[in-house]
Order: sequence, then structure tokens, then C-alpha cells
Amino acid sequence: QVQLVESGGGLVQAGGSLRLSCAASGSIDSMAWYRQVPGKQRELVAHITVGGGTNYADSVKGRFTISRDNAKNTVYLQMNSLKPEDTAVYYCYAESIGWATSVYWGPGTQVTVSS
Repeated sequence: QVQLVESGGGLVQAGGSLRLSCAASGSIDSMAWYRQVPGKQRELVAHITVGGGTNYADSVKGRFTISRDNAKNTVYLQMNSLKPEDTAVYYCYAESIGWATSVYWGPGTQVTVSS
């Protein structure tokens, strides 16, 4: 069983930056960041494959960057030019592909952007 530990959330003013980190306790394949606000579905923010291929939600393109350190089983989300609408709980997601695909979620970290 892989555990995910997130860090880096907090309160920031609009236009500011935050960096989220998520460390996995074991070997994983694809990783991603999702976010959720109360009353809405969880949405994909950014995804990265083990080879470094990335894709982003249109709302964050050009502002957020996802990266990973495979040696540390860690994924990062650099968030720049933050907007109040980026306020959400951000969740780390990871997949481990073997004879079956296992999916893991972190507990979430709150990001609040004030106007």
C-alpha cells in the first residue's frame, strides 16, 4: 500500500506563488494533482507520466507547472500568478501499474488565494 504525503498549501494573495509537494512511500507510475471546491466535482489540474509527459487543465496552462523526481517518488506543482478561483483543496493522485492498476489519493492540502 502506497501512502501519499502532501505539503505546501496555505494562504497567498492573488498574483502570488505556492509550491505543492507530494511524496509517495513506494514506487509509482503516473502522478497528478486534482482540486475540489465545496459543491463541485474534483477536477484534474495537471498530470505527469513517469517519463515526464505532462498535460494541464486549460484554466492553469501557462501558470502552473507539474514536475517530478522519480528517485524520490515525489511530484511537485509550482503555482504562479494565483487567482482567487484557484482556491480549493488540492489532492495528490498516483497510479501503480502492475498486474492490476492501483490508485492512491493524498489527504488533500488547502490552497486559499485572497483577492
